[in-house]
Amino acid sequence: MKKMWKNVLGIVLVAAISAGAAVGTSAYLINKNQPVFSASGSANTFNQPIRLAGYNTVAAENTDFTTAAESTVHGVVHIKATTNAKQYADGGNQPQYVDPFEYFFGFGGRGGFQRPQPQPRVGAGSGVIISTDGYIITNNHVIDGADELEVTLNDNRKFAAKLVGTDPTTDIALLKVDAKDLPTIPFGDSEKLKVGEWVLAVGNPFNLTSTVTAGIVSAKGRGISMGGGDKSKIESFIQTDAAVNPGNSGGALVNTKGELVGINTAIYSETGNFAGYSFAVPISIAGKVANDLKQYGTVQRAILGVQIMSVGDIADMLGYPNLPAKQKEELSALKSKIKVSEGACVADFADRSTAKEAGIEKGDVIVAVNGAKVKSANALQEQISKYRPGDKVQVTVDRNGSTKTFNVELRNAQGSTAVVKGAADSAEVLGAAFSALTNEQKRELGVSYGIEVTGLLNGKLKDAGIKKGFIIMVVNDQKISSSEQLERIVDKVLKGNEDDRYIVVKGFYPNGRTKVYAIDLAE
Repeated sequence: MKKMWKNVLGIVLVAAISAGAAVGTSAYLINKNQPVFSASGSANTFNQPIRLAGYNTVAAENTDFTTAAESTVHGVVHIKATTNAKQYADGGNQPQYVDPFEYFFGFGGRGGFQRPQPQPRVGAGSGVIISTDGYIITNNHVIDGADELEVTLNDNRKFAAKLVGTDPTTDIALLKVDAKDLPTIPFGDSEKLKVGEWVLAVGNPFNLTSTVTAGIVSAKGRGISMGGGDKSKIESFIQTDAAVNPGNSGGALVNTKGELVGINTAIYSETGNFAGYSFAVPISIAGKVANDLKQYGTVQRAILGVQIMSVGDIADMLGYPNLPAKQKEELSALKSKIKVSEGACVADFADRSTAKEAGIEKGDVIVAVNGAKVKSANALQEQISKYRPGDKVQVTVDRNGSTKTFNVELRNAQGSTAVVKGAADSAEVLGAAFSALTNEQKRELGVSYGIEVTGLLNGKLKDAGIKKGFIIMVVNDQKISSSEQLERIVDKVLKGNEDDRYIVVKGFYPNGRTKVYAIDLAE
């Protein structure tokens, strides 16, 4: 028995001595800056500060999402968008269906073959209540082309909604329901979001109302080219790994305080359902767009008048094997001037550029706007989209390694600083949303001006038979290049003689069919 205890004590003593030797050796090696070997036997030769884990280390405190979830689910609504059955988008009548049995054999009448009637198309999405009197923000693609909109609150109350305005450039739309004292979600500051910060996605995926999912901010200022090559699209998304699925579009992205920081818009997926990442329009963009639509009926969009490229994209493009020699030469010249790794490089200027007038030069890299850091072309778009024509901003650039700041007065695409007002009344009467033709559309359609009807609800245009996609060229013998022009004409007519309140609209559908509509604006 004594012998057994002797053996045990011997083993314990050897273990204690070994442990002490290991600690002492490790401390000695650390003090001597000698390599410390890992469990696999390999030496860590990197020059790193030594961090010893303390036994009192505890796990990070669990984040409580319940308060944010409870305070936001009531501010998110379900949107049902119904598109009535149409014959043809050009407004013409569908050719009459001829039953071959009836044609050849004389069958027909009540017992004959009946052509199936086209059925309405119903889509669904989410929206966020942003005011107690019923203004709701959502995605343009949720309501695009809908003839009827129905909003269901979290308490199951239902309201018919009307379209206030849309902005396809940012994929944002504003709706209005006739209600009071509605629950809202307060705006947060999307620019203060940090990568790794917890966020919640609140919406109605697969028509499952009041669904809340959690994730972290994976990236900011992300562009995903969802515009199909349309360069006019503004894409500076908040990327998260919160689960977002069909039906979440237009719903809320909120922080753990329950503040609205984004509008959920898209997912990255090969299947159509959530597969890892989702994308939201920052509220810094969406909130400004919604405010413009409410106040003016159209977005007051400011521009710098520059053509920009992310610094990283220039190096990537230079690696393309089939890059034309002239373009390669131009990109090489730009790259030679760049001394920073992030920012938006000025590749060229518009015809009337306030940035150029202020002193900014080709090859300058824009690194900040009003002190807000700019890491890419998408981030610059996000910063400028917060402002209106006439606003003045401080643009900081890196020029050959030196930092310079310029005061730039922003303008609109027409080179004016004027803010168009009074559009909301005309937009309500017309019951439609419009967008100016992009340069790509103009080339495809072979025109130099015109606006597209991008959305229709109950209103004068729909009553007249105009369909979505119609290109308005001339109204009352005036060429139309912007929705503001149309709205000014309509406003003037509405304020004129009560017996002469009509407009003549001329245009065509993308299939080439021209149409003329005489529209009576009288009640």
